[in-house]
Amino acid sequence: MTDLLLATRNPAKLVELRRLLDAADVEGIRVLGLTDVAEFPEEPETGATFAENALAKARDAAKATGLAAVADDSGLTVDALAGMPGVLSARWSGRHGDDRANLELVLAQVADVPDERRGAAFVCAAALVVPGGDEVVVHGRWAGNLARAARGTNGFGYDPAFVPEGEHRTSAELAPQEKDALSHRGRAMRALLPYLRGLASS
Repeated sequence: MTDLLLATRNPAKLVELRRLLDAADVEGIRVLGLTDVAEFPEEPETGATFAENALAKARDAAKATGLAAVADDSGLTVDALAGMPGVLSARWSGRHGDDRANLELVLAQVADVPDERRGAAFVCAAALVVPGGDEVVVHGRWAGNLARAARGTNGFGYDPAFVPEGEHRTSAELAPQEKDALSHRGRAMRALLPYLRGLASS
């Protein structure tokens, strides 16, 4: 059994990755979170892109623990806000990880934007770093529009305001398996699967 560290303290992301590995029938990998390993200094996310942040987090985790590490950085890009909040998604309101405040601020900022200009996308970069071995970065993108009010109780972050292309429901109204099949993180993690299968068989 190969241990794979998912460098996050977000339990929802751990659940998602484990679900994706199960659905893809990837055996021989045990997914750990940061609460499963000894604490180490975590550098602030200062990269200008999702890929830079994901790779930095994965490198730090792999170096500190000696384990193969996966990290992702993801966020919401809003057309009417010139692509913001982007890499600042988790701290858009000024308080890191305050999902409700972040969501309410974005909705307030686009309150006067007409429906046809409310385009948005979730973007994810996922990095895999193997100590002494490979470094891989993959991407996933999920296009859609912003709703005018939050709806749904599934998911987290900006999910209650994001309506995927071809859907009338928000991401937070989708069942977990539906979201996994469509989401930016699901797409990025599936792009990592060939590398994770190789890790499991090495």
